[in-house]
Amino acid sequence: MSAASQQPVQARTITAVTGARSDYGILRPILRRIAEEPTLGLDLMVTGMHLSPAFGLTVRGIEADGYPIRDRIDCLLAADTPQAIAHAMGLTVLGFSQAFARQMPDVLLLLGDRTETLAAAVAALPFRIPIVHVHGGEVTEGAIDDAARHCITKLAHLHCVSTGEFGDRVIRMGELPERVHVTGAPGLDAIHETPLFTPAEFEREFGVPLDEPPIVVTFHPVTREFEKTERYITSLLDVLATIPQPIVFTYPNADTNGRVIIEAIDRFVRVTPRARAVVSLGSRGYFTLMRHAAAMVGNSSSGLIEAAAFELPVVNIGTRQAGRPQPRNVIQSGYDTVSIQESLHRALDIVFRASLAGLVNPYGDGQAAWRIVEILRQVDLERIIRKPFYDGPFSQESRHAA
Repeated sequence: MSAASQQPVQARTITAVTGARSDYGILRPILRRIAEEPTLGLDLMVTGMHLSPAFGLTVRGIEADGYPIRDRIDCLLAADTPQAIAHAMGLTVLGFSQAFARQMPDVLLLLGDRTETLAAAVAALPFRIPIVHVHGGEVTEGAIDDAARHCITKLAHLHCVSTGEFGDRVIRMGELPERVHVTGAPGLDAIHETPLFTPAEFEREFGVPLDEPPIVVTFHPVTREFEKTERYITSLLDVLATIPQPIVFTYPNADTNGRVIIEAIDRFVRVTPRARAVVSLGSRGYFTLMRHAAAMVGNSSSGLIEAAAFELPVVNIGTRQAGRPQPRNVIQSGYDTVSIQESLHRALDIVFRASLAGLVNPYGDGQAAWRIVEILRQVDLERIIRKPFYDGPFSQESRHAA
């Protein structure tokens, strides 16, 4: 019998951790369903980019949604060097440990692979707090997120993965098959549940017209190759300078050398009237932009997961997302200008766009949130806190289909 098939021993409060606009947008459908479930309470621990004015102070969006924030753990430093990132991780562990000492969560809900998420998991370890991890088992070979994600997997007690392949990988890391649940990607739920702006509303909100379909650019540091950040963003901007379409940039994550990308984008926008940069669009703005875009360019996971729901052509640059399944809308590019230019030319081809009609998304059906909430509602917390290592046998049938 799976760990999630037990009836709840008692009502419990789910404490979700969010450190950036990107993970909050994915968490939102789960949070909404938790809030609607009478046997579950909900509160949030907010950290990272949310609390930084430089990244749009996106905690305001959480406040507007009305979810209770039990702790704000401010840990983001002004610098983004490797030393500063490591220093910030230490401060984040300290902040979470102090928060846990004041009030122990019943369950900690963690998503993805950011360093502040890893810090929360590390801090929870000596407190023996049950951890439910969403989006484990994935591979992103170009980013240190890969290592952070797998570390969180080993610290977590229950796993909600987006595909069967990722579930199999979690089991191969020694996690019990009955604790691995294939739920799909909750970011797809968010697309179905989020009302989009009209073009006029979008322009009023962000100052960006959508009269002509823009190129959306979301490019993050490749943290395993951070010393090449300036070269990579320069190649991309050199190509974008040659195209006639309007361009909308979103700011990168607060990773090593992220500010190098921000400074390059800001310089480009200052001398390119058809280009705009937005610090934070939020889920509603980002989905609206994808709905009206001609193509997406960059190295964001949203290009592989969410963009398929809009049948949007995506140029995925470089190695940051290497290891993730690529739907048919994704065109893989190298970092050089020739490769980016050729890939973008194909993405903008009307025949290619037409070929994406009816695209099937490999990351799920948009029903992940209710599956995850059922797991949170039913799991026996005392039982899962013990973590035996699973040595096999391994089979694809051994994991739990949520």
